[in-house]
Order: sequence, then structure tokens, then C-alpha cells
Amino acid sequence: MESVICGIQQVGIGVADATEAFRWYIKAFGCDIKILDDDGIAERMLPYTGGKPQPRHAILAINLRGGGGFEIWQPKGRELKYLAEKPRIGDTGIFACKVKSSDVERSYNHIKRTHGAILTGGIEKNPAGKKHFFLYDPYGNLFEVEEDYYVFSKIDKPAGGANGVILGVSDIEKSADFFDKLLGYDTVEYDETGVFDDLKHINGGEKRLRRMMIKPSAPIQGPLCEIMGTSHIELVQSPDIQPLRLYENRWWGDPGFIHLCFDVRNMAGVKKTAEELGHPFVCDSGPEFQMGEADGHFTYVEDPDGTLIEFVETFKIPILKKSGIYLHLKNKDDRKPLPRYITKALRFLKVKDV
Repeated sequence: MESVICGIQQVGIGVADATEAFRWYIKAFGCDIKILDDDGIAERMLPYTGGKPQPRHAILAINLRGGGGFEIWQPKGRELKYLAEKPRIGDTGIFACKVKSSDVERSYNHIKRTHGAILTGGIEKNPAGKKHFFLYDPYGNLFEVEEDYYVFSKIDKPAGGANGVILGVSDIEKSADFFDKLLGYDTVEYDETGVFDDLKHINGGEKRLRRMMIKPSAPIQGPLCEIMGTSHIELVQSPDIQPLRLYENRWWGDPGFIHLCFDVRNMAGVKKTAEELGHPFVCDSGPEFQMGEADGHFTYVEDPDGTLIEFVETFKIPILKKSGIYLHLKNKDDRKPLPRYITKALRFLKVKDV
């Protein structure tokens, strides 16, 4: 059975206080559907947590307007290690998280009024002519709110969910080949080199860059694909700097963007393809992993620059825990979206009081 890449499930964000950050992301972006909230031990990430299990607090939140979620990750019981310098675009790793917006002007005005947000400039247009703007959250993470008209549920929110990432790479051709062959991001939206006006307000954006936006040509598919929707990845290479690796000498979970996660079906097929490409799993939870009330199977590979790419095959999601109602996915069609009346039941996980 072939593997199915259903979409970007979430972007991992390391923070000092997961509960505080969750509240802020609700106010800024409207991601108020809490899929899980779990205190536990990260036992299966040993290559990236100093060789021993580490306690953590994790919250996974999504926005029912559509898009990927945020996995907000707070290491506990240890001192966090922050970046010594502000990341530059072109440093290798996840530089920014993209966020969907069907009304960029409205999103911009909302962010202007959101306490703790730091806008880096005004609304600009990217090489594809799409409107976008950048902001820092109160924890130093850079977000790019960009024009995108995909909507899963027409609810009143200032923005949608995660739309992808800006990923710094050292060899853009090699990285594009990796995302094409492993994840199906086989279509180039644009590939341009120069100094770009729309990046002039972010760190490193004044230098010459090569930017390649890639997306899948295949239509979205899989049980939860309509929640996640469409996505793309912007690969950026800075030929005139010696890029720093954003997680060099730091542990997974330290502040910053810690991984890019894809929702998949048939993990065995993903493993086979990854091994054939020379990117074997570096962490594997096994097929019966439980995180809070959610069940699934998670694995990781490294991209050509060592950035962590996660795969999750979801088996069970709580809907109404007190009533014993769960969304079971294990035996669903790997390619067919669930009926919307089922997926919209996730609205019962909305956090009403923050």
C-alpha cells in the first residue's frame, strides 16, 4: 500500500510557557480548538534531548477556518537554551511559520491591536503577487501572514491556520528534490534570485537571496485533509552568508520552531520511501503511541540540513472525553476525506475561556 501525505498537520513551536503561548495564539490567529493538552515525558526523542527522557508540556491547537495547527512545546525541569543571535533568513532551519488569511488587511489591522505582537513592516507582495506581512510573537518567533483563500469552515476569525514555512537551506536544489520525492511538493510556484523589497524589513532580507516556493500538484487527500487544506514551503538560500544552523548545540524543544509535521497514512510506506532516499527515520514512536487522549504513530527524519520533519499517522482524537466520544481514524479510507459533519465535530474542543 502506498503512503499518502495528507498535508501539514502542525508546526512545532518551543516556548517557555505553553499555556501562555496558547492564549496568545488564540488572540492573534484564532487557533482555539485544543486537540490535546498533555504533561508527560519525551521518551522517544533521545538523539535530540541529550540522550535522556525529558519532561514537557505539549498543547496541540488548530483553527477550524483551515490550515495546519501549532504544537506548542514547553520543556520542563531544565534550563532552556535560546539562540545567541536573532535568526537571519537563509540560516538553515525553520525561519518563519506561514499563516493563511483570506483578508490580509483585516489580519494586519487585528495584529496591530494584539498586545505583544511586533510587526516588522507593512503589507507587501511576494514574487507570486500575493499579499503578506511579517510579525514576531512575544517569544521571538517570526510569522508570515499571507493571502490564501482556502477555508474549511466559514467562521469569524482574524486568520486561518498554518500554511507552511519559510525554510532556510544550504543547497536549494537538493532540498527541493527531497521535498518532491518524499512529500510530493513537486510544483514550483516561483524560483527567483535577487534582493527583494517584500523582505527588506526582516533580518537578513537586505541581502541577495534565492527563493523557491514549492507545493504539491496532487489534490489534497486523506481523512483530515480538508481541515489542513492546501500548503506550500518556501525554500530560501542566502548565497552571500555562511548560514548558521538554527538548532546547532541546542535540544529539541528549546525556543523556536522545532519541526514541520505532516499528517500521513500508511507509515510503512513513508518509511520505505525515506530509506530509499537516504533519510531513514531518526525517531519512531511505534504504532501504538498515546499522547494525552490522542493515539497515533509518529516518526521523524532529517532534511538535507538536519531540520526535523515529523510524520504523524493519527488513529484517535477525543471529541467529548467525558462522554467517551472519539474520532476513530484507523480503519478509514486512506485517501477519502471524512464527511464534514464529522470533522466539524472538532468544534466541541473549542476553548471558550482564555
